[in-house]
Amino acid sequence: MIVTYYHRRPLKGYYSIEKVFRDIRKALPDEIRYRVAIAKYESCGILKRFYNCIEAIFRQGDVNHITGDIHYVSIFLKRKKTVLTIHDCVSLRRLKGLKKWILYFFWYWLAEKRCKYITTGSESTKKELLEYLKCNPDKIHVIPNPISEDFQYVPFNFNSEKPTILQIGTRPNKNLKKVAEALRGISCRMAIIGSLSQEQLRILKEFNIDYSSFEDISDKDLFSLYIKSDIVIFVSTYEGFGMPILEAQAIGRPLITSNVFSMPEVAGEGACLVDPYNTPNIREALIKIINDSDYRDKLIINGLKNVERFRPKFIVDRYIELYNKLARTN
Repeated sequence: MIVTYYHRRPLKGYYSIEKVFRDIRKALPDEIRYRVAIAKYESCGILKRFYNCIEAIFRQGDVNHITGDIHYVSIFLKRKKTVLTIHDCVSLRRLKGLKKWILYFFWYWLAEKRCKYITTGSESTKKELLEYLKCNPDKIHVIPNPISEDFQYVPFNFNSEKPTILQIGTRPNKNLKKVAEALRGISCRMAIIGSLSQEQLRILKEFNIDYSSFEDISDKDLFSLYIKSDIVIFVSTYEGFGMPILEAQAIGRPLITSNVFSMPEVAGEGACLVDPYNTPNIREALIKIINDSDYRDKLIINGLKNVERFRPKFIVDRYIELYNKLARTN
């Protein structure tokens, strides 16, 4: 069996989809061969997207797996041999008017018609997709994202005097403003992953936050930032899955994340859950983790237990089951 993995031409700084399926491919058994088909063009403009669709026709395998973002390339593929991974519905929530209609039609409605199965990372996202697509629930399979085996526990001594708090992401849903507001007056350092806007710089200055920021970092540097952190904070207002949750848990850092969408589902018992819209709630969680060593230890132990169910060896079997079904389909 040959599986073709269709990947987008990635934009600078956005490699999460590529990392997920790199780890899946590493865990595949020898009898499943694969090839990676990276779209020639970035997903922008009618002509470039049309070229990506035509190119995809000639790269088909016994199974075609569209790994996300470029859902529209399913249009000319063999429907009964194609599985599409949809990671979230964030763009449908964000866009309005004609742009939203075009996205919905080509990336969701038509793409759903042109594949045999859909996979998504959480029950939360499956519920959303069913609200938008109205398709047979059995068509959508929840297969969580795997956490790389590179992420393993690293012991550390918690700095209760001035902890380093790692903030993952700076896009609007990553909720940096609320975090900065919650940290006002708390002795700490922030390590922020992502590009900071002028407005975010103003907010950090307003709340007198001691911070460093890091853009477009390597996997090695990302791992290093996790190791150097005392607390990981990921109080996003929307996630289809939430890989930083597993990364923090795997390395063994106390984690604060949101009680909405997929995040409680992914975090299990290994995180302090907060209302991402409630600044006092976020602040209380931070203070509790800083001051209560027993609570910190409990979060770390539960996180290490939780993350094991997301290791590639347990996730890959679910994909293999789908691939076998598709390969047998006439």
